[in-house]
Amino acid sequence: MLQEKIKKDLITARKKKNKKLISNLTVILGEFQRGDKKQLSDKECIKIIKKIYKFEKERLSRIDLDNSKRDTSFIKLLDSYLPQMASEEEIRNWISENIDFSKFKNKMQAMKSIMSHFGQNVDGNLVRKILEEEND
Repeated sequence: MLQEKIKKDLITARKKKNKKLISNLTVILGEFQRGDKKQLSDKECIKIIKKIYKFEKERLSRIDLDNSKRDTSFIKLLDSYLPQMASEEEIRNWISENIDFSKFKNKMQAMKSIMSHFGQNVDGNLVRKILEEEND
């Protein structure tokens, strides 16, 4: 389970006295503890990590690059715990092989099929963009 892996990684970081990694892993585990459950499923963990990832990306985008150094180590750490996302090319290929747009009144209606196929391994905004381009 992902939550257990992160806990083990924290123990390893403590043994190595890696303060930055300890801090980052503590933030993740702290977010896991905000809910009612002590033990989360991998799906729940991934949802929380994605939320933290999105927040951190937005925070970094607001940093003035000329006045501050961007530290992306936390983003890289979060990314290492997330499943590999489907690429735009993979999505396009799957759509061309599996979706018959003539069965839909609107091409955006195909989004449900695409999202259910890829599950958590796809960015809904990317799928939407691809479908909007299909309408052109």
